[in-house]
Amino acid sequence: MGKFVVRETATGVKFDLKAGNGEVIATSEVYTTKAACLNGVESVKNNCVGEIEDQTVENFEKVKHPKFELYQDKAGEYRFRLKAKNGEVIATSEGYKTKASCENGIASVKKNAPDAEVAEAE
Repeated sequence: MGKFVVRETATGVKFDLKAGNGEVIATSEVYTTKAACLNGVESVKNNCVGEIEDQTVENFEKVKHPKFELYQDKAGEYRFRLKAKNGEVIATSEGYKTKASCENGIASVKKNAPDAEVAEAE
């Protein structure tokens, strides 16, 4: 089972969604308060049911929010960002070498986020 790990940074508070094996599968922006960060966690839990908008193909089909946007970065790596119903980015992934690995990351968020516990970083 996955878990959200909330931690303080030099500039605020952020979370990582970790899979059962401890791998980070999604990360949040930096929030100014812990309460705002916890709201972000709830938003991921509620919005991770969205469809995938594959922006790596020509003439890709636009998908309404909430959604996962799958794209390639400037380095050619595959990444995703989860957008809430209001269009705000609420979680992002690391870079993946293959599209299939990125799709597995999205599947992992969909599987792990809804029931994930919230823990403080140690």
